Amino acid sequence: MLTAIDGHALGGDHRGRRPLPQLKFDRLFVTDGGIETNLIFHHGIELPFFAAFPLLEDAEHRISLRRYYDGYLLIARELGAGLVIETPTWRANPDWAARLGYSPEPLDAVNRAAVEFAEEVRAAATADGVTAVVSGCIGPRGDGYEVGEAMTAEGAERYHAVQIRSFSATTADQVTALTMTNAEEAIGIVRAAVAVDIPVVISFTVETDGLLPTGQSLAGAIEQVDETTDGAAAYFMVNCAHPTHFGIALDHGGPWRERLLGVRANASARSHAELDEAAELDEGDPNDLAARHVALRDKLPAVTVLGGCCGTDARHVAAICAAWVAGD
Repeated sequence: MLTAIDGHALGGDHRGRRPLPQLKFDRLFVTDGGIETNLIFHHGIELPFFAAFPLLEDAEHRISLRRYYDGYLLIARELGAGLVIETPTWRANPDWAARLGYSPEPLDAVNRAAVEFAEEVRAAATADGVTAVVSGCIGPRGDGYEVGEAMTAEGAERYHAVQIRSFSATTADQVTALTMTNAEEAIGIVRAAVAVDIPVVISFTVETDGLLPTGQSLAGAIEQVDETTDGAAAYFMVNCAHPTHFGIALDHGGPWRERLLGVRANASARSHAELDEAAELDEGDPNDLAARHVALRDKLPAVTVLGGCCGTDARHVAAICAAWVAGD
């Protein structure tokens, strides 16, 4: 069931968990950038299968992770914004984890440990007077750039319930599914989260033409998920695309844009295929990226969460958020 706050439709009530402060629409919330590309290209850390979660089990790498998150806490503190702390668990689902040698019990443990790590960041944020939200990050079962073998909503619900159950047993305020390529998988994730009563955020990715990899429009995907799940998602986002890509999708007006509360853009305007083949990081221009976000403000009336994705780091997110706040 949807509830209206300040004219915006929101996901249902989740008793026993704190309300999501980013749904109040009274301030900006900063989230992080492209953690994997940052660690690989800026810190020389190898991430087999693009997975950052194994770093939690190494003391030296935990220090690197903490420094990474502290950079975004600094942005939030300087701007008087909130902070959404996404756990480094985008690849911590059964298929990808199995490739890295994780059986079910260690995988459950590392997902829970990721929330404990995020709570350390939240404690530092709270000490600085920054309102922080801990989010258990979920990635697609397959590749984040391609649809691959399509799952039914029922299959996706069973599959992603494993990771979502791990997060539901922790202090995480929500789960966020990033880089979703299709509506059916997103529907399954929403249903799995509803089953354990944890708020869920769905973030779709689009190609250079503004369409999902399936060819569906962003509007159509959001509307399909809401219609199928009775609007159970807390909100939606778009990530892993440049503003010149998802800006096209925003040309399609309608109430669905009120459900789009977050943006995590790529630094590069290259296509997913081009980025997948690139040997060097395309960092783009942080100031240009910020200007392109601001240029879309009229088409993003409900956005309260801003961060980055592939190729971005704290420089990009700081520029984006500062330009956004300056326009308020």
